[in-house]
Amino acid sequence: MRNKRPSPNRQKAVVLLSGGIDSSTTLCLAKKQGYKVSCLIFDYGQRHKRELDSAKRIAQKARCKYYVLKISLPWKGSALLDRRIAIPKPENPKTRKPENLIPATYVPARNTIFLSFGLSFAEAIGARTIFIGANAIDFSGYPDCRPDYIKEFNRLAKLATKTGIEGCTIKISAPLINKSKAQIIKLGKSLGVSYQLTWSCYKGGKFPCNRCDSCLIRAKGFREARIEDPLLNEGK
Repeated sequence: MRNKRPSPNRQKAVVLLSGGIDSSTTLCLAKKQGYKVSCLIFDYGQRHKRELDSAKRIAQKARCKYYVLKISLPWKGSALLDRRIAIPKPENPKTRKPENLIPATYVPARNTIFLSFGLSFAEAIGARTIFIGANAIDFSGYPDCRPDYIKEFNRLAKLATKTGIEGCTIKISAPLINKSKAQIIKLGKSLGVSYQLTWSCYKGGKFPCNRCDSCLIRAKGFREARIEDPLLNEGK
């Protein structure tokens, strides 16, 4: 007898969890909205494992099942995958040269890869929603974090799955995409996100470098939210 695939369940959801501010806030928001969440964490050969540890701890804190999916991107093509490529120094987006609009920390098609795995996982377990913490306001300029990208992937999800063809669409939800980092942090604070467990720095180590683009975006968010970053207190 064939194994019967679970029927789609509106309250089941998959959260793509990286261990950073945005995905952690998204996880807590999905939980607040009543979803039964399974977290998908990606070990894709990134520069350090610190964010993986954070993602696991955040999922455990939220009492969610989580799966760590190990994938290989041997062609690299990013400073986050290849230690021979230096983490770029932050630039003012207004004065960036056209050839530098997308920084070297961009991982080719990363969100497309992650969402494809998420879509397969969601269809297999009968989940109707995939949450991703993509943000297009305070971000590094990655093309796969824009509203148009999410819109097009939703179209693909409907066309490319048995579930979609049968009329039970799996939705890609990016609830933070049009929020500033400060707004996200304020929302997370109200949801009880444990920001001391999160990790944003492009470099590994015990403490954030406070110099890379991701660290500076994080610092700007906490500063504008007028909230102290609890992660920095651990280094005092």
